[in-house]
Order: sequence, then C-alpha cells, then structure tokens
Amino acid sequence: MAYTKIHAVTATVGKAVDYICNPDKTDGSILISSYGCSPQTAVYDFKFALSKTDPADPNKAYHLVQSFAPDECKNGLLNPEKAHQIGNGLAEKLLGNAYSYIVTTHIDKGHIHNHIIFCAADNIHHKKYHDCKQSYYYIRRLSDGLCMEHNLSVIPASDKKGKSYKEWQEYNKGSSWKARLKTDINETIKNALSYEEFISVMEAKGYEIQNAGLVNSGKYIKFRAKGQKYFIRGRSKTLDRNYTKERSKERIENKAKERAGKMLHGKSIRRLINTFGIQKYEENPGLKKWADKQNLKFAAQAYAALNEKGFQSLEELEEQVTVLSGRAGYTKSSIISLERKMREQALTLKYAEQYTENKPYNMKYYKSKNKDAVFRKYETQLMLYDGAKNGLERMGLNPVKVNPEEVKKDYIAMENKRDALSNGYKKQIKEIKELEYLKDTLTQYMNIYYKKLNKEKTKNFNEL
Repeated sequence: MAYTKIHAVTATVGKAVDYICNPDKTDGSILISSYGCSPQTAVYDFKFALSKTDPADPNKAYHLVQSFAPDECKNGLLNPEKAHQIGNGLAEKLLGNAYSYIVTTHIDKGHIHNHIIFCAADNIHHKKYHDCKQSYYYIRRLSDGLCMEHNLSVIPASDKKGKSYKEWQEYNKGSSWKARLKTDINETIKNALSYEEFISVMEAKGYEIQNAGLVNSGKYIKFRAKGQKYFIRGRSKTLDRNYTKERSKERIENKAKERAGKMLHGKSIRRLINTFGIQKYEENPGLKKWADKQNLKFAAQAYAALNEKGFQSLEELEEQVTVLSGRAGYTKSSIISLERKMREQALTLKYAEQYTENKPYNMKYYKSKNKDAVFRKYETQLMLYDGAKNGLERMGLNPVKVNPEEVKKDYIAMENKRDALSNGYKKQIKEIKELEYLKDTLTQYMNIYYKKLNKEKTKNFNEL
C-alpha cells in the first residue's frame, strides 16, 4: 500500500529539485526520470511555462510524495526498481504529456518512497494545475490502482475518517463486526425494494434489530449479529452517515428509481444471488425463498431485454459480444498509438515555443562584444534556447523549420481525435457490459435451476 501527499512549491524550485535528485538518496542518480525537462534544466523550463500564466498565483510547482509500507519493502513485494516504475506510472497518468516533471525514488530511509516534482503550469494550454480535495482523491485512486496492478495492498478509503491499521487488518480478515455489518447492509440495500423488506432480509440474515421504525422509535437503529456481545448503532460516528435508518431508506428509494430508469432501456445491472450450497440459505428457508424469487425476477427481466434487442439465442448474443470486443480492442489500440504521438508532439511544441521566443536573446548574445555581461543578464533565456535547440535536433527536427503554431494546431487535432475515440470506446465497453450481463444472468439462472432440479431428483431417488 502507498500513502500520498502533495504540497505546492512557492519558493525555490531549484532547492526542491536538488533535494529529490540527491545521488545519496537515489542510488547514485540511477532512480531518476523526467519528462519535458531534466534535473539540470527544470528551473528554466518551469520558469518559461510559468511566464505565460497569471503572475498573481504564487505556486511554481507541486511536490508529490508516494510512500510505500515498510513491511512490503522488507518482505520482497517491493524493490526500488518496481517503486520507480510505479512512480513513473503515477506521474504519466496524472500529468499526461502536458506538464514537465521529475520522478525520483529514495532508498536511504527505512521505507522506499517516490518524489514527483512537476511544474504548476502545463506546456500545452499554459493553465495552472488545480490542487483541491477532488484532485487529491484522484491522485489516491491512481496510486491505489497502480499498487493493485503490482500486487501491493491498498487501504480502503472511508467517507469520513481513515481506518486504523488494526481495523483495516480486521476488515481484510473479515473479523470486524462493523465491516461485516456494513457489507451486509450494502448487499441488502442493493436488492431491497422497500425499507420494510430491508429490515426483513437483515433479520433473515441473523441480525437482531432494535429501533427499526422510522416513527415512534429510538433515534438510532441498532444491529447485533449472532455471537456479538453489544449492539452497533447506525449513526455517523459509529459507521457513517450512510448507515442511519433515514439514509438507508433514502438509499433504497434511490436504488429503486435507478433500477426503474435502467429497466426502461433494458439496462438492469442487478446480479443473481448465489444460494446453492451457501449455508445461510440452506439453513434459512425464508431467506432462500426470497432469494429464489429475486432470481426469477432478474432472469425474466434479462430474457425480456434479450428479445427487445433482437437476439433469438444466447449464441447470437455471444457472437455480438465477440464482434464488439474486437472493435473495442482496435479502438483502444488506436487511442494508445495516438497518445504516444501526442506525447512526442507535446515535447516538440514545448521546444519549438522555447526556441522561437528565446532566439532573439541568442542573436543578441552572439552579436554582443561583451558576451559575459549579456549572458549574466539573459542567462535563463539563453539556457532555454540551447535546451530547446538540442531537444529538437535530438528528435531529428531542424529548429529553424519548426513552426510552433502549426505544431500546436496538429496537437489540438490529435487531442480532439483522441477524445472522440475515447468517447466511442466508452460506449463500446458499456454495450459489451450490458450484453455480458444478459448472458451471465441467463446462464447463471439456468445453472442454478438445473442444480436445483438435479438435487430434487437425487432427493426423490434416495427416498425410494
């Protein structure tokens, strides 16, 4: 698991860059990567981008820290190379090809951690990065996703306050009474058609409930599972505000409206309830009867939606899913290929703008009789000019022939095409998921039905 924090750099960017690029912390500078700049030129690159934004905004850069759990470093789940890969992935997903950034991995402490410093202004549209609570949660989601991809643990986020490490461990083990209660409540609310049905199903699941009434009852609903010593109150401080009886009723009603709207378009997302061989259903006929009734209802809805879409069989549906999956795969490949070109084009644009705008200072330097004085006065502009010229030449381009306006025009065209492809891809995936839901629902229902039928046959045969 990784913790993240971010803060703005308003003073000296150079000092922050020097700190994160310290060779003693980065395995002799091996664990350093960058995009749109280098540790040596970051100060100048950032300054150029910032010169095109509102000078009243004091933020020059942002410093993001991604810190990994010490135990995952010690047990071999994480090494410096993997951590650096995750850090680069986070920077690329968060900043794309718009912002210049440096990624370093520090290994000098008891835990491995990444530092990412990125310019507060982007190189394409010259807008400032908007740091707020939503952007921080977005960073956390990106970091958590990368950790899961690399088989590292993730601490689930809470709506109100963070879980203690002990409670998180208990949650993962399934031993926390609160965690189990919240899971059961969430599961029941998904399928309940009314607040009264919600209470009945929770009781069928083995909970003792007090103050369930919405009127003429105690302020807080209380739940106690079998084997549990004390009741747990459904209030904000104990669980969170989503588990009060008033909020539970509201969630059930919202789910009902959502299902009604989706069923108008044959888009139900409800899942069948697996009862076969599950102890709580085997031991509780009332709960099993309710689940069987729900399954029959879901299957009937899925069958009606299948006919509405014009499919005569599951085989036809499977063929369509295969066709759509192929199209979606091609679209995704096109997006990835286009984004690679955009990344290169973004660098070209950055260097072309720097070259064009700072070329007059270079001419002034070479024409001057006192070059040292000119260099001291225009050091930033001259460094940017040399860096841009070298950057374009490394890309196989003639700096004199590169027109920044044309490059930006091409980039925006790519950006629009990428957005159109992304919207199309989302629609394709949505349609695939809808068809797969219909297929899975009907297939699962038939499997449940035949298992039940075979069980009844076996029972009758044994009674002979």
